[in-house]
Amino acid sequence: MEVLRAIVTIIYIGICVALTIIVLKQDGKSSGLSGALTGASESYWSKNKGRSAEGLVVRSTKVLATLFVIISVILNLNW
Repeated sequence: MEVLRAIVTIIYIGICVALTIIVLKQDGKSSGLSGALTGASESYWSKNKGRSAEGLVVRSTKVLATLFVIISVILNLNW
């Protein structure tokens, strides 16, 4: 049982590092707010962010954050 816990802990550390790196790579949300205040219209690029590399980073963040929470709960169970 200790071997399984060690493996899960190593995976957890990897997820922590990956989540930190991905969050730091993301663009700030303030650029969208300034566009709304100045009256900038929606462009093709802003409508299709989900299909771009930025959309991939956002989806990856959501998946890694979910795994982070799930593995945190698993590691805190009394095995």
